[in-house]
Amino acid sequence: MISVLRLSLPLGLWLASFSAVYGLHGLLCSSRWAEPPIAPPERALLIGATLAAIALQALCLLILRSPRWREPDPRLRSISLALAAVALLAAAWTMLPVVAFSSCL
Repeated sequence: MISVLRLSLPLGLWLASFSAVYGLHGLLCSSRWAEPPIAPPERALLIGATLAAIALQALCLLILRSPRWREPDPRLRSISLALAAVALLAAAWTMLPVVAFSSCL
């Protein structure tokens, strides 16, 4: 059962952080929260959430590489490390628009 967790944790974490960051972006762009141009404090909040999500993905990769959490089967270990690396790259790539662009469409 732990093997399934090691395989699904990186991409599940990416999915949750992607949903949280873009949900926060949608909340900040809504007319109920603020005016459509995002102000600097809200922009700092989005950048902080993005950096926290990327740091969490990097921490997941480091935890899966540590000897304490090593998988007995080397194939499953390499697959889980590859999935963690892909999730880290996906987090950096998909959250780039939130950091790079400040406009609400």
